[in-house]
Amino acid sequence: RSQMREETMPSSVVDQTRQWLQQVVVGLGLCPFAQQVIDQDRVRYCVTNASETETLTEVLLAEIEYLTHHSEVETTLLIHPRVLGDFEDYLDYLDMANAILTHLNYEGVYQIASFHPAYLFADSDEDDPSNYSNRSPYPMLHLLREKSVEEAIASYADIDAVPALNIIRLREMGLAHIKQLAKC
Repeated sequence: RSQMREETMPSSVVDQTRQWLQQVVVGLGLCPFAQQVIDQDRVRYCVTNASETETLTEVLLAEIEYLTHHSEVETTLLIHPRVLGDFEDYLDYLDMANAILTHLNYEGVYQIASFHPAYLFADSDEDDPSNYSNRSPYPMLHLLREKSVEEAIASYADIDAVPALNIIRLREMGLAHIKQLAKC
C-alpha cells in the first residue's frame, strides 16, 4: 500500500490551520464547542499530499478507521492542500464523501463539516464576509463524532442562533478586517 498521508505533518500547513482555528473559529466565537476540544488536545490534524481524489478517498477511509479505533481523538481535520482547490469540485467530492459514510453505515456515527479557502454560501456574494465562517487556509474535511455533536448541541441554550450571530458578527467586522484576520 502506498504512503497515503504523512505521519510527520507538514508543520507550516498545520501551523496555519491551528492559527486559523485560534484566531477565527475560536477567537471570533464561530464555534462554541471548539475551544474545549482544542484545549484537551483531542484534534487530529491529518495533512495529505494527495493530488487526486482517489488517493484522498483512501486517506478519508483511513481516517474514519482511525477515529473508529481511537476514542481519545474527538475530531479529525483532514487537510488536503493539493486536491480539490476548485470549490465546485470540492462540493461534488463532499457529496461523495457523505455517500461513503452512508454506504459504510457510518451515517449517525460521523459527520463531515466542510471548510475551503473559496467557501461560498448559496445566495451569497463572493465578498460577503459571512463566507469566512467556513473559509479555511486549505481545503479540508472535518470529521466529527455525531454523538459528541448531539451532546454539545443539547448543552447549548440556543444552537439555532449561532449561524445568524456568526453572519452578523462577520458582516460587522467587514471584509478587510476578516481577510486580515483569516489570511485566507
